[in-house]
Order: sequence, then C-alpha cells, then structure tokens
Amino acid sequence: MEKTKSQAHHIITKRIGNTTYKVAVYFSSTSKETLDKKIMRLIKNDMGAVS
Repeated sequence: MEKTKSQAHHIITKRIGNTTYKVAVYFSSTSKETLDKKIMRLIKNDMGAVS
C-alpha cells in the first residue's frame, strides 16, 4: 500500500455518555514544523486571543 501525504495513521475512539467519537489522526510527510513547535505556537496564539 502506497503512503500519501494525508494518509490516516491512527484512529482514536472515545465514548462520552451515549455518544461515541472517532477521530482520525493525520500526519504530513512534508511538514517542516515539529509537534513541540506546533503546540507552542497554538498555545501562544491562544494566549494572544485571550488578552
């Protein structure tokens, strides 16, 4: 099976009450940003939106 840039690597299932959520996690093979840097960017952006 050939991998593509947006192939699902993992599916997470979470049940809350009577609702079951399924989330597909995708990773870009061409991304230049690490997970750590992305999380820090998201936190900083969120903090800027609050103030």
